[in-house]
Amino acid sequence: MAQTRSNKKPNVIVILTDDQGYKDLGSYGATDLKTPNIDRLAKEGVKFTQFYAAAPVCSPSRAALMTGKYNFNAGLFGNVVPPNSDPEGKSGLPTEEVTMAEMFKSNGYRTGLIGKWHLGHTPEKLPNGQGFDYFFGHQRGCIDNYSHFFFWHGPNLHDLYRNETEIYRPGEFFGDLMVQEMKQFISEKSDQPFFTYWAINMPHYPYQGDPKWLDYYSELETPRKEYAAFVSTIDDMVGEIYYHLKAIGELDNTIIVYQSDHGFSVEERAFFGGGDSGALSGAKFSMLEGGIRVPAIIRFPSVIPESESRHHWANSIDWMPTLAELTGINIPSSQKIDGKSLLPLILDPQKATPHETMFWGTGFPDDKRHAWAVRKGPWKLLGNPYDPTGKLTFTESDKLYLTNMEMDSTEVNNLADKYPERVKELNEMYESWINEIKSEIK
Repeated sequence: MAQTRSNKKPNVIVILTDDQGYKDLGSYGATDLKTPNIDRLAKEGVKFTQFYAAAPVCSPSRAALMTGKYNFNAGLFGNVVPPNSDPEGKSGLPTEEVTMAEMFKSNGYRTGLIGKWHLGHTPEKLPNGQGFDYFFGHQRGCIDNYSHFFFWHGPNLHDLYRNETEIYRPGEFFGDLMVQEMKQFISEKSDQPFFTYWAINMPHYPYQGDPKWLDYYSELETPRKEYAAFVSTIDDMVGEIYYHLKAIGELDNTIIVYQSDHGFSVEERAFFGGGDSGALSGAKFSMLEGGIRVPAIIRFPSVIPESESRHHWANSIDWMPTLAELTGINIPSSQKIDGKSLLPLILDPQKATPHETMFWGTGFPDDKRHAWAVRKGPWKLLGNPYDPTGKLTFTESDKLYLTNMEMDSTEVNNLADKYPERVKELNEMYESWINEIKSEIK
């Protein structure tokens, strides 16, 4: 018989996958992938079809999710560098920023992070210094899932920690270790509700899916085969936690959020691809839709609808205020977050998106070559566009690249010459935004 607890507030699990393409779930249109457990979350909740990561690369995307702010406003402009390249510990999410973990912790929640951090390496910038009571996982951008080493430019570094203590579990699959840790944390006997940020480091390279899935997808070509096996491995892991929550009587008292941190990778270490964004152009590192539009789902059947879609445009910065509203937490106006609660439109699809505009940026704000984008309504302007897939090429005349999501979300044509007034309007909005940021960091 299922165990039941009487939490006054709902538990919260935020699942963030790593380098997963927009279409790479059955519920998002994939016909060659098996993802029944994640698809169940969509069936029992609400999925978004125009949901954006706040950045097309790991650390800035995570900073925005954790703070409810655009990463530029949160003071993180690019990927956090490894500690051996940053001996003074300058890189990382500034400690003055209020994280989602700190928000929940100050409102009576147990807080845990299982998985990938990648937001800083000095004690005050590690998870335990940023609001998490408990941390199990790796501090840096990626690891081998069996040796738990961070393989990049040397020296190669072992990277597996419980809180700030390095631990060694060679040969044990990191996915299995995460599931074990998730079960232990959410099962801990406590009168407090829990908040768990499950930052799954997959399907980010190295592709190391369960052998049963490699066998299952053996007829697919490389790299889709390896990528698909890894996605289905994630799905198995999500299913284990779903059924564990059910077994302990906490499933319907737990809000579950699922999204990817940005688009799929075409890096050499990812076999130059494997993911699928459907008709969308671009991938990881790109402000094109394939780099920033991601699958996103929220499940909480006792409150929100089931088996519904929302076509409103929304952003990962919105989860913080949405979850705050669902759990009765007040975010003080002094925090100045950029996110807006999505709860009104989740409950009623007739409601409009709470955003009039959205901004993206990676690279240093005072570098005129940095990548950026701004969207207002269906119009989107990209600055210094880039397509790592090679599908689209850009000339000097495309430095300002105008697209329209209602006309053509594939973004294959620059509409700037046809609609110069839109270019002027959106470029001025971007200039105003970036100049304010530059003035604050000087």
